[in-house]
Amino acid sequence: MANEMLLKYGCNPNQKPSRVYMADDSELPITVLNGKPGYINLLDAFNGWQLVRELKAATGMCAATSFKHVSPAGAAVGAPLSDTLKKIYFVDDLGELSPLACAYARARGADRMSSYGDFIALSDVCDVPTAKMIQREVSDGIIAPGYDPKALEILKSKRKGTYNIIEIDENYVPSEIERKQVFGVTFEQGRNELKIDNDLLANIVTDNKDIPDDKKRDLIISLITLKYTQSNSVCYVKDGQAIGIGAGQQSRIHCTRLAGNKADIWWLRQHPKVMGLQFKDDIRRPDRDNAIDVYISDEYMDVLADGAWENTFKVKPEVFTKEEQKEWLAKNTDVCLGSDAFFPFGDNIERAYKSGVKYIAEPGGSIRDDHVIMTCNKYNMAMAFTGIRLFHH
Repeated sequence: MANEMLLKYGCNPNQKPSRVYMADDSELPITVLNGKPGYINLLDAFNGWQLVRELKAATGMCAATSFKHVSPAGAAVGAPLSDTLKKIYFVDDLGELSPLACAYARARGADRMSSYGDFIALSDVCDVPTAKMIQREVSDGIIAPGYDPKALEILKSKRKGTYNIIEIDENYVPSEIERKQVFGVTFEQGRNELKIDNDLLANIVTDNKDIPDDKKRDLIISLITLKYTQSNSVCYVKDGQAIGIGAGQQSRIHCTRLAGNKADIWWLRQHPKVMGLQFKDDIRRPDRDNAIDVYISDEYMDVLADGAWENTFKVKPEVFTKEEQKEWLAKNTDVCLGSDAFFPFGDNIERAYKSGVKYIAEPGGSIRDDHVIMTCNKYNMAMAFTGIRLFHH
């Protein structure tokens, strides 16, 4: 380890010089085992590591996240995968998966379009099944507390030997005060060391007071994910993984819609019509992911028109009609939703309901809390006021 690391450039190629360093002259808590990570890579790495470390501490399960542009595209714990999820995440050919591999499959697979070129963070030592999964995905790098020797060898083969591999000291504890500069002015604040656990879910303000233990776990996953997502942010979670993350929106309803639309796409990908798409054997993985995204969207004719479908499919797919999509979406239930600040209006709840949300955790504190609670009661949702805001910038 060293006190500083010189970087090629900052956020953009014109921003030079660039480095990361320890202001207290201590050693950096990371070791670069391969590659040359850049400024944004390291922002993703440090935010992602904090997220998975906290997920593991809160749930007792290994965790993974897929980061892009300093927000998670997906985050998950290592729950087993159903055959359906293995297929839509395109890992059904990899044999037996470790819990850590399941966690990354979930994190990567939740929003594959956004995860393209991700930076990965793992809570545990990277094992061989996880490395084999990562090997065939387009990714910029990985941070983990360690690597199985064979897994390290596999990862070093990526990107013609230039794949960024970072090992972090899992015992590293940062200073309680953090600083950053904007426009030459230094900002200082206490680190957000808020512990997110079931105690935050004790104040259930709706008529429905029942939040099962597995849903509490999912609400905790949503809140920890939001803690490291650029605000405003909203996160939908189901069965141990984020299924829709809306980040960086100025309006909370736009956040809720964005995250809800991603959750809807995740669910629509499990429809038999989508799972039955017959792709050409030589299609690239990103092209396949893009085709699925377009097929589900209003622009479906871009991939179904004569002269176009032949480039992607062996057999021309049938149109996935809006009626079929609506019927399928109605089957997605018991979804959990977290918000990093209060919902100002009940329209957020109305939108969440359309994506199967049944359980909600948000800070509360709006002058219209009564309307938000009333809207939840209309749909028999259970909502906890955490009393804690989770802005991250």
